[in-house]
Amino acid sequence: MATASLAKIVRYCDRILRIDQIKDYDGAVNGLQVENRGTVTRMAALVDASLSTIRLAIERNADLLLVHHGLFWSARQPWIGHNYELLQLLMQENLAVYSSHLPLDMHPKLGNNAQLCGALGFKDLRPFFFEREQYLGFQTRTKISRAQLTERLLRATKNKPVVLPGGPGTCQRIGVVTGGAGGELKRAAKEGVDTFITGEGPHWTFALAEELGINVLYGGHYATETFGVKALAAHLSRKFKVPWSFIDHPTGL
Repeated sequence: MATASLAKIVRYCDRILRIDQIKDYDGAVNGLQVENRGTVTRMAALVDASLSTIRLAIERNADLLLVHHGLFWSARQPWIGHNYELLQLLMQENLAVYSSHLPLDMHPKLGNNAQLCGALGFKDLRPFFFEREQYLGFQTRTKISRAQLTERLLRATKNKPVVLPGGPGTCQRIGVVTGGAGGELKRAAKEGVDTFITGEGPHWTFALAEELGINVLYGGHYATETFGVKALAAHLSRKFKVPWSFIDHPTGL
């Protein structure tokens, strides 16, 4: 059985994802969130760390979880009830958890935004969506009908997009930010795109998209953020010779 050092994997991930340089939300807690006894024999990649996905990872005999949304977005203390059950499973099953939120969104090759852009066939990517003193996403110039772009997004995510057709029928400048950036349509429009692809947004963005003259494609928060953890796990598997699998636990959101 192939094994790798947890400490070496963590140091490598911290470096390539620039964990200590990228500003994120407090609840993200990027990096190693839970350690195990020090070795890794199988990795599991998943979008959300939760009691349900931890159980699925245990079924796959994983001892390292690579997640995008970690354990600490909301308060975990006190360690009672479901929190205790979660902690007990992690300890009993020797399961480490490594989380990367914005660092994984932003990575120029392995990140959610770069990977989704690649799946959509976009090239000549430029920085897009300035937030927290850094660019989170990418934009490209191309020429594609809104209907064709919608079909491409469906094929890439396997999730039917919600389309707000507020802009032109032919998309020529497209911005991509995976996840929940739908509440920031004004920022996307201000940066000059006529079409904005993200995961989800609130109801009132339909009227705002029409007012701004911008197309918005909501591909699903979960569906647009499966790319990064898969790419990271595959990369680590090649480097450290440890197998991995993807745990699909869609939220429908």
